[in-house]
Formats: sequence, C-alpha cells, structure tokens
Amino acid sequence: MLQIESPLVSVDWLQKNIVAKNLIVLDATISKVSGSKHYSNTVYIPKSQFFDIKKKFSDIDAEFPNSLPTLGQFQSEVQKLGINNNTAIVVYDSHGMYSSARAWWLFKYFGHNNTAVLDGGLPEWMAHKLPTISDYIKSNIIGDFKAIISNKGLMTDFDGIKSYSTSSNTLILDARSEKRFSGDVPEPRKGLRSGTIPNSLNLPYTELLSGHNFKSKEELKQIFNNRIDSQRKIIFSCGSGITACNLALGATLAGYKDFVVYDGSWTEYGTLTTTNMEAPKWTKDELMAYILLYAAHSDFKEDNHERNVIISKVDMQTFQKIHDEFSKDNDFKSIQKILHSIESHNYSKDQIDEIIADIKGLFFADGDFDIKEHSMLLFLKRILK
Repeated sequence: MLQIESPLVSVDWLQKNIVAKNLIVLDATISKVSGSKHYSNTVYIPKSQFFDIKKKFSDIDAEFPNSLPTLGQFQSEVQKLGINNNTAIVVYDSHGMYSSARAWWLFKYFGHNNTAVLDGGLPEWMAHKLPTISDYIKSNIIGDFKAIISNKGLMTDFDGIKSYSTSSNTLILDARSEKRFSGDVPEPRKGLRSGTIPNSLNLPYTELLSGHNFKSKEELKQIFNNRIDSQRKIIFSCGSGITACNLALGATLAGYKDFVVYDGSWTEYGTLTTTNMEAPKWTKDELMAYILLYAAHSDFKEDNHERNVIISKVDMQTFQKIHDEFSKDNDFKSIQKILHSIESHNYSKDQIDEIIADIKGLFFADGDFDIKEHSMLLFLKRILK
C-alpha cells in the first residue's frame, strides 16, 4: 500500500506512483477571484476525480463562502469518491497552487493524513508533457472512509479570531495580495469592506511560490522567520479560507507545527465587525422592522405572511419607511446598520432574546421553518449577541 511521506509531491513522484492501487487523484480547482485562465474542463491528470469544494465540501447553507462542512457531510462525499481509510490521495488544481491546499487541509482536519498536494498542479504536469485524460473518471464504489476530528485546533472561527487578535502571543498572517490587505483595491466580494484583522501582517501566498511551484524548504523557512517570533502561535487568514491553506502548507514544509487556519477569514471578520459608520438614527420600532425584513429575505423574498407579521410589530408607516431604506442596502451595509443600531440602543440580554423570539415567530408565520431560515436564525443570533 502506498503511504505518502510528504504533504507536497512532485509530478515525477506522481507519474512514478500513479499506478498504485490505493492512490486516488483529486482535482480541487475552483475559480480564482481574479478570473484568471486555467486548464479546467479541457484536460486532467489520469485517475482524476473532481473534489468540488464549493458545492460538496463546504457548508452551502452557511452565511459565508467555503465554510467548513460538517463531519457527516465530509465523510459521505468522500466515500462517494471511492476513498477508503487506507487510500493515498494526491490533490491538485489547474491554476498551479491555489485551492488544492484547501482540500489537503480539509483531509487533515478530518483525520486523513495520507494526503499530499501536487507541487505546481496541472500546469507543472503539462509542462513535463505527461499524459492527460479528457474527462474525470467516475467511482462506482462507496469507500469505507471514516472522518474523525482529532484536532479541532486546526481551524478557528469568529469567536476564536477575536481572542487571537488581542493576544500578544499570537500572530495572524493574511494571505491576500498586498493591495487587498492595504485596502488599495476593493475586495472582490460585492459589498465587503476593505480592512485587516487586528494583530495581522501581510504574507501573500504567492510569495511562497516560484512560478507554479513552492520555493525550497530553506527559502520558506526564511520567509516565515522574517515575520514570525518562534514563541508565537500563528493564525492564517485570507479572503474566504482558501489561500490561507497555502500558508499552512508552506509553514508545514518549513517545519512549523503550531498554527491554525481561520475558516471564515476576512469575509466573515469584515462582515461581523463594525466600521466607523454612524449608527442610523432609528427608533427601536424602526430597528425591529429592519431586522425582521433582513430575516425575511433569507430566501431573497418576503411573502405576505412575513409582511403582515412585521406590520403587526410596528405600523404601516414605519414598515414602508424602513422597507424603502432596506431595498437600497446591500448585505454588508444591512449587517453593519443592525450591529451599530443594536449597540447604540444598548439592548439588554432579555431584550435581545425578545428580538430573537420575534424572528422565530416571523419564520413560523407560514407554518414552515426551512433550512435557509434556520441558517439565518443562527447567523442573527451570532451578530445580535
């Protein structure tokens, strides 16, 4: 049985070992935020199956993109690829080095360490003029892979990053480009503000690369040593949890061990933290109307049942005024208005609980409480409390 000894393997290594019976090759390509060209949907490395990060290996009902899937979801989707507990896995992407490290990190988080990233990905394979296939293979068996979470500390969430960002023993390294980190160019996600997490430094993941390939172990050590105090715990962040995993892979190659990936990254942090915008001068009824309208749009529309519930909590004039304002706001602006207004009114815990109860009442108005409403309720609980 093939056992992979390194988290990064060369195309020569893969070509030599590709006939191994327990080897599975996964293409973990996703579109780059820059929209750059790649080889996807044209040619693939032999034995390739598609590792669908966006639709199969992320929580698609979460508020933010690329969110960590549940253990059950990950296990089920991995089994569909014919993967067993003793399977050796090589992941690549068609950009070279972009999203494949996210797949490697997910396998690591869910307890499968016999996984490696292909150094240079498909471009490196093509540069060596190695054989390709024109379509993915299809697994006709269900594997026996069992997911376990043996180290929850490999990932952190919003509450965790708030704690890390105020600790003198922690350093956050942000994998976004220098211009995104500095705010010189806008974030690609519509409505997301520019900014940085406190206590963070910029380390664009591209600095770890030479062309499509990772730099040498010695070069990687020097890059990290130039930024990191050896006594510090390291947190890796990016735009939405993808390229932060390239920093995690680079740090692993350089010999670092005590580090964490921030799953939601700047998309979550920038959305859930307030800016210096002035709080709307709303009455509590106007704020209530706005929160309920935001909740009602969990499925991007409001029905008559929900509209009637909101009007019953305020009045028609307030509803219409706030409805007109809400219609002009994007998602980020809506969240910021709610956060600032809750803070300005200084709600007690009991009052927040009453608002959450009203949101639940809104969702049950039509006699149904679907998965999108459930996700919205959990999200609003987080930002209101």
